[in-house]
Amino acid sequence: MRVNRAWLGLVVLVLPALLVAIDTTALLLALPQLSADLGATNIEQLWISDSYGFIVAGLVITMGTLGDRIGRRRLLMIGGAAFAVLSVVAAFAVSPLMLIVARVLLGVAGATLAPSTLALITNMFHDRRQRGQAIAIWATSQFAGGALGPVLAGFLLQYFWWGSVFLVAVPAMALLLLAGPILLPEFRDDQAGRLDLVSVGLSLVAVLSMVYGIKQLTVESVPVVPGVALVVGAVVGFLFVRRQLRLETPLLDLRLLRNRPFTAVLIGLVFAGIAMAGTGLLVTQYLQSVLGYSPVASALLFAPMGLGSAVGTMAAPVLARRMKQTTAIAGGLVGSALGSLLLVGVSVGGASALPLVMIGIAVLALGTGPLFALGTGLIVGSVPPERAGSAASMSETGNYFGGSLGFALLGVTAAVIYRSRMDGTSDSLAGAVAASRRLPAGQGAELLHSAREAFTTALHVTGGVAAVLFAGLAVLILAMRPATRTTPAATPDYEAAHS
Repeated sequence: MRVNRAWLGLVVLVLPALLVAIDTTALLLALPQLSADLGATNIEQLWISDSYGFIVAGLVITMGTLGDRIGRRRLLMIGGAAFAVLSVVAAFAVSPLMLIVARVLLGVAGATLAPSTLALITNMFHDRRQRGQAIAIWATSQFAGGALGPVLAGFLLQYFWWGSVFLVAVPAMALLLLAGPILLPEFRDDQAGRLDLVSVGLSLVAVLSMVYGIKQLTVESVPVVPGVALVVGAVVGFLFVRRQLRLETPLLDLRLLRNRPFTAVLIGLVFAGIAMAGTGLLVTQYLQSVLGYSPVASALLFAPMGLGSAVGTMAAPVLARRMKQTTAIAGGLVGSALGSLLLVGVSVGGASALPLVMIGIAVLALGTGPLFALGTGLIVGSVPPERAGSAASMSETGNYFGGSLGFALLGVTAAVIYRSRMDGTSDSLAGAVAASRRLPAGQGAELLHSAREAFTTALHVTGGVAAVLFAGLAVLILAMRPATRTTPAATPDYEAAHS
C-alpha cells in the first residue's frame, strides 16, 4: 500500500474514533436535558448512560476475532453504517425505552470500531516507526475526543436540542463508508476456523457480569447483587479461559499471554485505567462540589486530563527514537506518579487549589501517553498479522476493565474515607450540599465546610493510591524480560522495544 494512501486511510480511521469519543462523553452533559424531555426515571437514566459501554465491553472480544475471520474492512463498514443509522434513531428518540434500545444497538456497532481500526493500522503500516506514529495518532484522537466532548456538547446544547450530540458522529461515518472501500485494505485470516458461538456467549456473560458488578458496587448500599454478579462473572470467565486453551482456533488466543512484554503492557493498561478513572471521578466532583464550579465550567477545567493524554501519545514516537520503548513507557509512568502526588497537596479552597489540581491531572495524563501509544503498538505488533484483531480486542478490553475498576474500587475507597471523616452523618458530598441548603445559615455553612474537608481528604488518598499504582507499573515495565516467542512475528517488535 503506497505511503500517501496509507496516511489518507488513517484519516478515515481516525475521524470516526475521534467523533465516537466525543459522542460518548458529550452524552454526560446532555443527560439532564434529555431525561427531562423524555421523562426518564433514575434507573432509565442509568441505562441510557451505561448501556453503550456495557455492550461494547462485552462484545469487543468477539468483534476483534470476527474481523480476523470475515474481513476487518467489511466488519468496519457494517459497524460504521449501523452506527450512523442508530445515531439518527437515538437523536430522534421519543421515549426512554427507544433511546435505551438505540444505545444498546449502538454498543453492538461500536464494538466493531476500535479493534477493526487498530488492526487495520497494522496492515497499512508495515514500517515499525510509521506504525508507531499511526497508532499514536489513533490513540490521540480518542483522548482528544473525550476531552472535547463536554465542550462541544455545551455549545450544541446552547443552540440545539439534546439529540444534536448524537448526530455529531454521522458525518464521520458517512466519510468512512464513502472513502473506506477506496483507501482501506481488506484483510482476513484465510486459515481461521468457524466462530465458536459457545465462546462468544461465555465471553459476553463473563464480561457483562464483571463490569456490571464492578459498576454497581459504587451505587448499591447492600452489595449482594453486585457480589453475585462478580461471582457469576468469575465462574463463567474461568469456563471461558478453560475452553479457549482447549480449542484449536480459540475466540481469544490466551497463549499470547506467554509473551511477557505483552502481558506486562496489558496489566499496565488495566491499572493505568484504574488510576485515571478513579482520579477523574474524584477531581470532577471536587471541581463542582468543593470549589463550586458549574458543570460546564468543570468540564472545561477538566479538559487538561484528556488533552494531556493526547499530547503524551503524540510525543511517544519521538521519545521512542531516542530511548528504549520500555524506558519511555516507564519514564512516563513515573511522571504520572508525580502528577498524582500533586493531588495530595490540594486544599479545600484558596488560590493554589485550582492550579494544583489542573497541573496534577495534566501531568498525570501526559505521563500515560507512552503507555497507551507504545504499549498498544507493542501488543498488536507482537502477534502475526492474522491475529491482530484478537490482540487489539484484548487491549480494548483491558481499557474497559481498568476504567470500570477505577470507578468502583477507588470510588468505594473514597466513599468509605468520606463517611469515616464525617462520622457517618453524611453518605456523600452531594447529599451534604443539598442538606446544607435546608439548614440555618450557620449550621449549613458548618456542615458544608466539614463535608468539603472530608471529600478533599478522600481526594488526597485517591491521589496517593494512584501514585503507588503508577510507580508500581513503572517498575513492572522496566522488569520485563524477553518473551516466550509464541510466534515468529513476536520477535521484531520485541527487539525493537529494547533497541
